[in-house]
Amino acid sequence: MNLMSEKPYTAFVGIDWADSKHDVCVQAADSLQREFGRLPHQVDDIEQWAQSLHQRFSGPIAVAIELSKGPIVYALQKYDYFVIFPINPSTLAKYREAFQPSRAKDDPRDAELALELLLTHPEYFEPLQPQSAEIRALTTLVEHRRTLVNERVRVTNRLRNTLKQYYPQALEWFSRIDTLVFCDFIERWPTLTQVKRARRSTLEHFFHDRNARRAYLLEMRTKAIKSATPLTFDEAVITPNKLQALVLVEMLRLLLVSIRKYDKEIAELASTHSDYDLFSSLPGAGPSLAPRLLVAFGEQRNRFSSAAELQKYSGVAPVTERSGKKHWVHWRWQCPTFIRQTFVEWAAQTVNKSYWAGVYYQQQRDKGCTYQAAVRSLAYK
Repeated sequence: MNLMSEKPYTAFVGIDWADSKHDVCVQAADSLQREFGRLPHQVDDIEQWAQSLHQRFSGPIAVAIELSKGPIVYALQKYDYFVIFPINPSTLAKYREAFQPSRAKDDPRDAELALELLLTHPEYFEPLQPQSAEIRALTTLVEHRRTLVNERVRVTNRLRNTLKQYYPQALEWFSRIDTLVFCDFIERWPTLTQVKRARRSTLEHFFHDRNARRAYLLEMRTKAIKSATPLTFDEAVITPNKLQALVLVEMLRLLLVSIRKYDKEIAELASTHSDYDLFSSLPGAGPSLAPRLLVAFGEQRNRFSSAAELQKYSGVAPVTERSGKKHWVHWRWQCPTFIRQTFVEWAAQTVNKSYWAGVYYQQQRDKGCTYQAAVRSLAYK
């Protein structure tokens, strides 16, 4: 189906975007002549350029760009006469390489190639159709939250490594270190020498105030603290690592508080969507994964006509390559990695919450698959 013939566009624009400027290539619908220009990434300049195009062509204008979201896309979406066609960056790169095997690259030429792709192969590109403001906001929130979770993992790994240098016992006393209780503990007693000086009643009061009141756990911790032997007495090791631990704990505390804020905002926004109950009822979804599944499927029912389309789009479907006698099945490389991560993480949560999922996972493991391979296979199913 040729989208260009369905809608009478008055002009076509190819944009090669950048951080501070954008190269553009413009062609009128009734002409073969192409004009090149450079657009500064300034709000006033974008406004003036958009208005000038509208006054000149006075009709719908098709815009080809290597983005489906981002500052320049958000800026152009303000104008109802722009119809944006996102082009996969790898598609444009392969198209460029087909005619320039040397891989020479030039921004104005990339803008022209984006325009050519849209004009020559319109059947492969769909116009950008934004979902509702609620689902788009939820999409950004869950992505930002995941970024904070990744940062939390990075900081906890650094903190764990720092404590191993001079204070490894603290890691043994807590099953998890990405908690506010652990942050409070290290901030109050950043070295073994300091915590060994604390009275038993002080330690008990500290843990009671933070709802860590299990008697056996408290007894184990207090005995371990009093009997612990320092790893080193070298102040050249203790002093810098103590400061590093305190800095990392401060960073970790901020991340933990920030993630809680995101959790609250996501829960409030997701619960108002009519489809949320459907995803929250899935086994293993939970308050973190249910909103992510909601945005992965989206609210536009015509996005995917079958389960196979969603499997391919999300990246959980493997790719098969055949050439002569060679047959190779591999992981899909080009896909929205966050959405693929969503399905894989959800599949891992279903293993002990869904009978058939658990059975299938165990079958894969019995075949010799690693944990990750078995979970990825389950995500595909």
